[in-house]
Parts: sequence; structure tokens; C-alpha cells
Amino acid sequence: MRSIHRWLLSAHAVLLVAIGTPALAQDQIARGKYLVTIMGCGDCHTPGSFLGKPDMAHPLSGSDVGFEIPGLGVFVGRNLTPDRETGLGTWTADQIVTAFTMGKRPDGRALAPAMPWMNFTGLKKEDASAIAGYLQSLPPTKHSIPGPFAPNDKVTVLVYRIVPGNGMTAPAK
Repeated sequence: MRSIHRWLLSAHAVLLVAIGTPALAQDQIARGKYLVTIMGCGDCHTPGSFLGKPDMAHPLSGSDVGFEIPGLGVFVGRNLTPDRETGLGTWTADQIVTAFTMGKRPDGRALAPAMPWMNFTGLKKEDASAIAGYLQSLPPTKHSIPGPFAPNDKVTVLVYRIVPGNGMTAPAK
């Protein structure tokens, strides 16, 4: 009787693993979507967001507005979908995680200063992996993003200018 009981427990465990794996993957993707949403990734990486009409038919497929940083140039939020030509389709999950937690692209280039990767360095490994999994689960959207533009380049997108200065001081106590 004990051997039958053990066999049933083993079979049940195998069945749970076989059935539970897709559910766990879906939970991971849902967690990634949640994190991407609360981290505001769509604000800079979804077309139309800066114009008040985000194109939610093509989320995270790249912006149509650039950030100008005086002396550095203009940077446009890239396509984060898994499109192989215009997005992250050739990047591994580890390369995606390295980009948004360490500010380094697979080609060695640093991410633009407007990308707040420093805020994400403390993410738990499972959360960072969930984000990469979610990005890789998106429908690939072919959307070529112009730039980055050097300070003297002709810019072909609407630009938000980041202006440093004394206007952003803390209020007196």
C-alpha cells in the first residue's frame, strides 16, 4: 500500500510540474508587466505617450519624442519589443537585464543619461528576470527609432529639452 501511495504522490508531483510550468511562466510574465507598468517604462518607450495619446496597440515599441541633454545630444526611447531588426529581438534575457540594471547595451555602449537605470540596480534577480521575460513576450513591433543625435546633428523628432540650472532648487525650510 505504501508503494502505491508513493507512486501516486510521485505521479501527482510530475503532473503538477508538467501543468504548473506554463502557469508559473504566465505568473512571471504578469509580474514583469506589473513591474514595467509601475516603473513607468511605457512613458518613454510607447509612441504618443509624451503627446498625451499613448498608442497602446503598440506598447513599448519606441517613442516619437526625444530628450535633449545640452552638450550630449538628443535621445529617443528605444523599441523594447522583441522585433529582431528594430527592437530587442536579438538580445538575451541577461543582456536585457544588464541594460536596465547596469546601463550597458550588449554592444558595450552606455544607455542615454535620460534612462534611469540607476534606479533599477537594486531589483531582485527574480523581478529583473520577470521584466526581461515580459519584454520578450510582447508582440514584435517593427518600429525604427531615430537617433541618438549628437549635439550638432539635425534632429528629426519632437524634442523635450532638459535644462539644468538654479530654477530647480529645493524650497527653503
